[in-house]
Amino acid sequence: MRAPLSALRLLAALLFALASAAALAGAQQYEPLAASVRAALHEAVSDAVAPTLPITDAGERARWLAEMSRRLQKRLPDANYRAELLTSIHYEATRAGLDPQLVLGLIQVESNFRKYAISSASARGYMQVMPFWLKVMNRPDDNLFHLRTNLRYGCTILRHYLDIERGDLFRALGRYNGSLGKAEYPNLVRAAWETHWSWQPQQLAASSGAASPSN
Repeated sequence: MRAPLSALRLLAALLFALASAAALAGAQQYEPLAASVRAALHEAVSDAVAPTLPITDAGERARWLAEMSRRLQKRLPDANYRAELLTSIHYEATRAGLDPQLVLGLIQVESNFRKYAISSASARGYMQVMPFWLKVMNRPDDNLFHLRTNLRYGCTILRHYLDIERGDLFRALGRYNGSLGKAEYPNLVRAAWETHWSWQPQQLAASSGAASPSN
């Protein structure tokens, strides 16, 4: 019995989406690193301090978590797990000197928030970290599917690439994806960041509103 045309079209769309996701997943390239850089990266992923949401104001902290949890709800139905993931993302991003909203956009493009995602290049987890980094960091037993381990590696690697590129986010994202010099991936991450995860602290929003002319 032949499948209905609509079902075939749906299957084709799903296969295309899966192929596209695999093509855009991270594939950082191995590059020889100086011993001092290796040591610094090793130290960066070794800190095991328990994560907290590093927003000083309690009200702002609750507002950020509630709003980001709402935006993530369709992808991750479990409220407690969303809170754990978002807290860890904010903690690891801030620790690495990154915008947490940027990291949320990157995760959306890399894995669509699938913890056990594996790319065709063998990149793993939320931030699609390549396994060779375990050797670079001299931590062969680390599990790249572990929530905080994956986030810490991913944020540390992106910070490393930003430092190499002297703060040029476009080129750093290209390095992260293994597509240096091409615009597609950096543009996708920026679009996800600005469209789905942009955030303005309440104090800044109030200040901006007060400064704007009345209608």
